[in-house]
Amino acid sequence: MDRDPGSCPAGVPDGIASAARAARDLRVVFSRLRRRIRDVARDEDLTPSQVSALPLVGKHGAATASALASAEGVRPQSMATVLAALEQHGLIRRSPDPTDGRRLLVALTESGRERIEDHRQVREEWLDQALADRYTEDERQTLVEAFALLERLPRQ
Repeated sequence: MDRDPGSCPAGVPDGIASAARAARDLRVVFSRLRRRIRDVARDEDLTPSQVSALPLVGKHGAATASALASAEGVRPQSMATVLAALEQHGLIRRSPDPTDGRRLLVALTESGRERIEDHRQVREEWLDQALADRYTEDERQTLVEAFALLERLPRQ
């Protein structure tokens, strides 16, 4: 088997070298793709932190700011700032917790749900079109097969 000169140091078994190269390439491609998809649905009036927090609120339903901060891995003060901005934009609302009036629960407004759905649709349409424009049918089938293999990766 011919060795790609830049693929691995001498003496490293091909299986380990190919796994390391595949891991590196996968990280790079997914990072670039994630960035591009995020850019496609860029919101001019929201910061990246606010855009990231919006679907988090939708996913968790009515939740406290500290629970959302924990889920997002940020400080509660940072989440409070993000939530205040989302509330000013009319994308979330805060209401008293029925079981503990000292706490406020955060939930999406209808406008917030629509914004999330609009972003999802824009990203989906861009990706559908990009795959249609940049790949042949055979290449798309190869991607489908590769994704089937990648599905095994996160499973333990």
